[in-house]
Amino acid sequence: MIRLFKVKEKQRETAENAKDEAVRRKQTAGELRLHKDISELNLPQSCGITFPNGKDDLMNFEVSIRPDEGYYHGGTFLFSFKVSPIYPHEAPKVKCKTTIYHPNIDLEGNVCLNILREDWKPVLNINTIIYGLYHLFTEPNYEDPLNHDAAQVLRDDPKLFESNVRWAMKGCHIGDTFYSQCI
Repeated sequence: MIRLFKVKEKQRETAENAKDEAVRRKQTAGELRLHKDISELNLPQSCGITFPNGKDDLMNFEVSIRPDEGYYHGGTFLFSFKVSPIYPHEAPKVKCKTTIYHPNIDLEGNVCLNILREDWKPVLNINTIIYGLYHLFTEPNYEDPLNHDAAQVLRDDPKLFESNVRWAMKGCHIGDTFYSQCI
């Protein structure tokens, strides 16, 4: 009989500990939505996603893009995503970790993509952002630049722009800026 009480007490303790853990680990609405977005990703083969802090930290991840066409064909570009707890009501913060010669990405890694700023809507998702980033590599836009020098070269001399992109991807200097190899 005494043994039965000990077993019941142990079961009660285990149930309380599990309940405390569930309360402590309750996911935010942003985490739930992000989990859904990631589980439904439909990425091109040239894109990949990794979680450097492990699968327990879904709110911070990296996306690699390896364009298979355009000026940046053959390069590999890494982006970090930091997702707010109020996602999807706020767009993720996206930074390019690869130093790149691109009219829409500056040397600090800031990305000029309309859906990350004024055109963000909660119906958009991570998949949409990744396709938007991929599109920046297949069709860079000199009309809305962050890197004004690269935009001017693309607009005025596309052949020189292509040459500069190739040199930069090989790990060379363009002007005073050194670009790390990404090809």
